[in-house]
Amino acid sequence: MASELDDPLPVPEWRVRLRLYWALVRGDRPIGWMLLLWPTWWGLWLAAKGLPAWWPLLVFTLGVWLTRSAGCVINDYADRWLDGSVERTRQRPLATGAVSGREALVVFAVLMLVAFALVLTLNRMAIWMSVVGVFLATTYPYLKRHTYLPQVYLGMAFGWGIPMAFAALTGTVPKLGWLLYVANIFWATAYDTWYAMVDRDDDIRMGAKSTAILFGDMDLVAQGVLYACTFAALALVGREAALGPWYWGGLGVALVLVAWEFGRARTRRREDCFRAFLHNNWVGLAVFVGIALDAALRAKVAAA
Repeated sequence: MASELDDPLPVPEWRVRLRLYWALVRGDRPIGWMLLLWPTWWGLWLAAKGLPAWWPLLVFTLGVWLTRSAGCVINDYADRWLDGSVERTRQRPLATGAVSGREALVVFAVLMLVAFALVLTLNRMAIWMSVVGVFLATTYPYLKRHTYLPQVYLGMAFGWGIPMAFAALTGTVPKLGWLLYVANIFWATAYDTWYAMVDRDDDIRMGAKSTAILFGDMDLVAQGVLYACTFAALALVGREAALGPWYWGGLGVALVLVAWEFGRARTRRREDCFRAFLHNNWVGLAVFVGIALDAALRAKVAAA
């Protein structure tokens, strides 16, 4: 018989809670953070016309992680009635009861307070705009009960870092900032529709709403329109900022990546739609690389 000394030591309760909280904020799933980071960096680089100062870059980068994490928490809190009945989400900590609703709200409050403390180091306009960002992030999860367009609202929430970046670095939000914001709304609506297509059958059964349900059999056509609007808006951004060939090359790469998504998701199978959703990380990166390389080339020419 094995000795009691051979039994593994029990895991301390605080470590168990931390693991659950880490899962609650999707710390093990960075894709959402990246999809929020790329458009924020688009805005920072365009507002700064190159590499931004290190402090606003740090504030916005950390702020992206904090607000995305807080958004995941409040989303799960709002979806407690739904997640346990959806195949993809039934093991989330709130859905299983491993984390209570009160705990989730405390985690949400702590994350938002830390994010707001960072914003307080920026200028007054950015601080006031952050209040709008909090409202968007907090209210988004409740829309799927009342409207078929929560993905559009997600785009508004996920892209709010763009006008905030312009406000923080320039003290104003010019036409370029709003064009970029609109481009992100189209893009986020499109990639989150891939995500919603994964859960469509479960959402219909539970009475939740999404663009995937609204589009129905015309979902691929609607996705084509959304991505076309995304690239049209990004083209206007390039013209407004007088960006050069590196930017247009980045858009070309992004377009090829989106074409791959359609080739993959045309089956409408859960796993294929989910892969198409994840693939948008590379789309956002391609656009950012185009912006960053264009800025670097301009800086090199100016220094010559």
